[in-house]
Amino acid sequence: MPVLTAHDLHKAFGPQTILDGVSVTIRTGERVGLVGLNGSGKSTLARILAGVEPPDGGTISRRRGAEIGVLSQDPVFEPSDTARDVVLAGLSAWHAAKARHDEVSRALAAGSGDAEALLAEQTEAAADVERLGGWDMMHRVDAIIGHVGVTRPDAPMSVLSGGDRRRVALARLLVSRPALAVLDEPSNHLDVETVEWLERYLVEEHPGALLLITHDRYLLDRVVERTLEIDKGKVYSYDGGYEEYLEQKAERLALEARTESNRQNFLRTELEWLRRQPKARTGKQKARIQRAETTKAAPPPKAERTAQLSVESVRTGKTILELKKLGLAVDGKWLVRGLDFSLTKGERVGIVGRNGTGKTTMLRAILGQLEAGADGAAPSDAGGPTMEGEVVLGKNTSVAYFDQHRSGLDLDKSIFENIAGSHTRVEVGGRSMDVRSYLERFLFDPNKARQPVGSLSGGERARVALAKMLTQSVNVIILDEPTNDLDVMTLAALEGMLIELDGSALVVTHDRWFLNRVATSILAFEGGGRVVRYAGNYDAYREQRAHAAAEAEAEAAARAAKLQAAEARPAQAAAKPAARAGDKPKLSFAERTELEGIVGRIDAAEQKVAELEAKLADPTLYASRGADVAGLLAELDREKQEAARLVSRWEELETKREAAGKG
Repeated sequence: MPVLTAHDLHKAFGPQTILDGVSVTIRTGERVGLVGLNGSGKSTLARILAGVEPPDGGTISRRRGAEIGVLSQDPVFEPSDTARDVVLAGLSAWHAAKARHDEVSRALAAGSGDAEALLAEQTEAAADVERLGGWDMMHRVDAIIGHVGVTRPDAPMSVLSGGDRRRVALARLLVSRPALAVLDEPSNHLDVETVEWLERYLVEEHPGALLLITHDRYLLDRVVERTLEIDKGKVYSYDGGYEEYLEQKAERLALEARTESNRQNFLRTELEWLRRQPKARTGKQKARIQRAETTKAAPPPKAERTAQLSVESVRTGKTILELKKLGLAVDGKWLVRGLDFSLTKGERVGIVGRNGTGKTTMLRAILGQLEAGADGAAPSDAGGPTMEGEVVLGKNTSVAYFDQHRSGLDLDKSIFENIAGSHTRVEVGGRSMDVRSYLERFLFDPNKARQPVGSLSGGERARVALAKMLTQSVNVIILDEPTNDLDVMTLAALEGMLIELDGSALVVTHDRWFLNRVATSILAFEGGGRVVRYAGNYDAYREQRAHAAAEAEAEAAARAAKLQAAEARPAQAAAKPAARAGDKPKLSFAERTELEGIVGRIDAAEQKVAELEAKLADPTLYASRGADVAGLLAELDREKQEAARLVSRWEELETKREAAGKG
């Protein structure tokens, strides 16, 4: 049963058509993704479907009583409300259902009214309470607030950052459990762990339908069951997640190309026939001419537009970037201390970790934006972030920086002015280019180059910031959450540019798909001041972390078993009859032979472990033979277990030999 049906929707802004005869159906409980270029109308369509904005034409029908919840890109709140107040406001339907259940229960207890009707109403109210989250929903609210990363639930909204406000709005929508949740870029401002939690929640716990607008291709692939693409005013529907969408879209474009080829062949044949015919026409000839004219008038399919991103690299020196004993403090609290890190040519380091662990603060230290404190001194409670240690940039190191807030843009000025000021040409990689031609590389219509940046969508602003950054000649690119708001096509172009970069990159991002394509290693901020570098992309990082966690668990279990055995020995000794003075255990011939050769076997096993660890530490493995990683990790685990078994056996035999010698 549909929760929402839209038919023949039309929407235009001035001469620009956004929606041209769009029809959409979303069924109860269905999870649908929506993709398209920035500025193509994704958010506009979402607002129209949710009833926030009217269409110019067309009809929308919603299931009776179906509540639609919307997470917008720029949520608005009462400044004095606390974060918890805002989230609790999402429970209005739950409170109403519970109040109705309590009222009916009191009426039943008092014996007033029709008992049968009251029982039916009580059952219905109880079902509504369960559907909206259950009887312990108030306890679950605090859990959801924590899961989405709201660290100050009692702070007024007026003092929270834009990212915090978005997290509060997401928590409010999730607790409200609407029949249809419209989520516009929900992963923006979330860290990787929170995005993974949201992914599980939407699949396993969200009870209603879902319309998900996101650039996060992992999220699309793992959550949605159907993908809608908005393209040049039309909406196309594809079964499955992001990978299935790519496959089916390729098939559609190939079919369109074949159709256009057939049309061109038909036109050539008909035009040749027309040129050979006399002027007088029969009825059949006239019909054939009409078919040719109709075919000729049909517009060909528009070519796919893709961003063309490139950067001019400059020569690097021996040293590119080094961090020496770096410490980072915010509000008097050390986030990181003693961090040593180096960046070499060709490395693309993905930086991950929970919000507030120091990722962006480290980038600011590298860019020289932090005040340096005295090494070893306690951090100050006052003022902004501070650092200790040393940041060393090479003599020829040239850095371009893309910040997550796009703070380098002047919202009152046009796209053109933000890129080139009052000039008509821009220097790109040492050569002069017409500004409008340059902007076309970033999918901007030349006729809109004078549009104020403040009127653009979040994704379009991100493209302006990219265009501005890439006019520089650099050898190090630093990107802080570059994937926020960008469409998936521009993201693919950015990934391709970074892979081809003749330099190095540092990228803070929650986008797992992006990290898998781009990163040669991962720098993980794991909390508690712990920062660990892992070779390979995001999936390799997850495998290595899981392996390390399993290894730590096995070591803890082994230590517990040894402790338990040690505690049991005195009791076992007391229970045995006293041994004769000369009755000492002796090594058998086989045991003596085993002991003589076991040291060499231990050395060989440890050498094998070292070789495997060296292979897994080599970044080129993940670039060229990523499929081998899982097998190597399993082999490393087996070799470590064998080395540990041999050491344990050596200790056992050596103890027995020493005891026999003392006898």
